[in-house]
Parts: sequence; C-alpha cells; structure tokens
Amino acid sequence: MPVDSAAVVWATPRVTGQLESSLYVTDLDRSCAFYEKVFGFETLLQEDRMVGLAVPGGSILLLFRRGGSVEPSVMPGGVIPPHDGHGTLHLCFAVPLAELGAWERHLGALGIAIESRVTQSFGGRSLYFRDPDGHSLEVAGPGLWATY
Repeated sequence: MPVDSAAVVWATPRVTGQLESSLYVTDLDRSCAFYEKVFGFETLLQEDRMVGLAVPGGSILLLFRRGGSVEPSVMPGGVIPPHDGHGTLHLCFAVPLAELGAWERHLGALGIAIESRVTQSFGGRSLYFRDPDGHSLEVAGPGLWATY
C-alpha cells in the first residue's frame, strides 16, 4: 500500500557546522597573500581556479577566481557543479573579545582602514574592513548573536 507522504513527518537531518565559505576574487595570488598575512590562514590547496585556506575551528575559506568555475569541474570522485559570484560579499570571523584592540592595531599596522566599529545588540563588538576585492570583512567578539 502506498504511503501518503503528506502524512509522514520527517525529522530534519543534522547539520554539525559550516564547512566552507567562498568568495570570488579577481587575483588569486593577491587575495591568497592578503588572507595569509591578515588572518594567518594556511593555504591547503592552490590551483588555477581556486585557493583553499584553513580557518581555525575546522572551516575552509575558498577563494575562486571570478569566472573560473562557470563550467563543471570533473574530479576523480565526481563532478562539481558550476558556480560563480559577483558583487561584494560579507564574511565575519570570530575573535576573542579581549583581542579586538589587538586586531585594530594589527589592521592599522598593515595599512588596512577600519570602515566601521559597531557595538552589537547582544554586547559584542565588531570591526569592519575590506579585502582587495572590496568584500566586507568583520572580526567580532562574543555577543554578536544570541548563539555567539
């Protein structure tokens, strides 16, 4: 006998975290050097179309050359669907609240302008600045969200 799918209640499968975030950039070498120098991220993978950087906490920041992934990527284990992005995007990196002043000094020493300083509704504080492609970057201490 067929099952009425409308009557079945499914539990949502678990998500245990965000593994990858990506930005689309015009110059992979320049952007890779920026993220290594500013954040100390380790380069795990570097190809013609992309760079993979290790972000503390088990996440990966993928930098894709703009227009470099508009065709499917055939891999030994399968095919990665095409993708691309345009415009300025936003990423926020968690930092200890007590180190926000050190971040401000670090960015200043690198000649990176702080675009904005914000005290968030849950008491956290953030610094906003730009990467070489104009993407909005944020470092924020706890209190940014109810969950952080």
